[in-house]
Formats: sequence, structure tokens, C-alpha cells
Amino acid sequence: MEITHVLLAEDDFDFGSILKQYLEIHSFEVTWALDGKEAYTLFKKASESATQRFDICVFDVMMPKMDGFTLAEKVLEINPEIPFVFLTAKKMKEDKIQGLKLGADDYIVKPFEADILVLRLQNILKRVQKTTHTVKKETSYHIGTYLFDPINHQLHYNGTIQRITDKEAQLIKYLFSNKNELIKREDLLLHIWGNDDFFSGRSMDVFLSKLRKYFNQDPAITIESTRNVGLTFKISGT
Repeated sequence: MEITHVLLAEDDFDFGSILKQYLEIHSFEVTWALDGKEAYTLFKKASESATQRFDICVFDVMMPKMDGFTLAEKVLEINPEIPFVFLTAKKMKEDKIQGLKLGADDYIVKPFEADILVLRLQNILKRVQKTTHTVKKETSYHIGTYLFDPINHQLHYNGTIQRITDKEAQLIKYLFSNKNELIKREDLLLHIWGNDDFFSGRSMDVFLSKLRKYFNQDPAITIESTRNVGLTFKISGT
């Protein structure tokens, strides 16, 4: 069985120790850093290795030397596809929005049971693995005047290339496969995020906002929302 390698950044020694032990009991390999700067150094070093790369990251938001948000930004510069989860004692709306804008796969508020983290990580990894397996079978195809390349995670337009994340690629694929049809919010959430809770809903809204910007060069392409129902990925002329 393939081992999943987790980078855990948590400055609370007792809590970090518990999480590390609990994850290892559930067959995760865990590298634990006590601050954001150390975590970044470990991630950067691992990215240069062919065998020691991380599969998923778990970052506490409030840490010394480098906070979790800054750490995530730097990690994403190295690997835009890495899934990550934020841990925080804060419940502030602004923090959640900031995490969503960075593309966080989940946002867990302390205190929480360790088995909750295990389940969340397992669900995220299942979605990532399923999508990777599916995407590899696909070829590039046209969306209006754009060329969507799901294999290399690129969106081409008029000689320019927009690099997109794995989740953005999933979302574009699902929207395009249901183009010009009303898609229920819960169906989209369950297909891409695996659940339809509040966090996932806000995360989806952030991603849809990004896609609207990506496709704004072609007036024939729009993402129209129907309040309390869903949305439609409209492509005129198709």
C-alpha cells in the first residue's frame, strides 16, 4: 500500500505531537515542523527530491517566524497542485475568506477531534487521486476561443497561457461537460468538493470568481448564477 506523506506545521508542541501520532496510527507518514519557516525549508528540500515529496499539507494559521497563509503562498509557488488544509483557533470570517482565496481544500477550527482531520485528509486525497486518474485519459479541447489542456493544467488564449490548479481544472471540466444546462449547487459541490457544507460552498464561490476572470476575454462565455438554485456555464453558439 502506498504511503501518504504529510507535512504538518503546528507550533503547539502537545497538540502537534498528538496529531502526528494519530496520523501515523492511520498509516500516514508525517514530517512535523514547529514553525512556518522550518516547514517551508522542509517542503522546498522535499520538492527537489524524486522520492521524498509531500502529498498533502496541514498548516496551523498562527505560527512564529512565518504564518500559515504566507507559508501556503510560498508552497504553492513551488507546487501549485499540492492540496492543503488550514488549522486555526480563530473563527473570523476574514481568515476563512483568505484561506479560501489561497485555494485551501479545507479549514478546520480548533478544538477538533483528531479523527476529524484523518477523515478530511482521506476524503481530499481520494478526490485528488480520482481526478488525476481521470484527467490523464483526456486530451485538450476547445471552450469558445480558449483551448483547455487538463493534462498540463493550462488554459490557452490568443498565444497566452493561464496556469490553473488541479481543482480549477476539475471545475472547468465539470462545467464544460454540462454546458448550457442549469447545474444545481449541491450537485457541483458533491462532485468536486465531496460535500455541500458552508465551507465548501464559500470555497466554490471563490473558484467560480476566478474562472469568470479566466474566461472574460470571450464574451460568448458566461457563468450565470440562479439564486438559491445553481448556475449555468453558457457558451453562445454551441
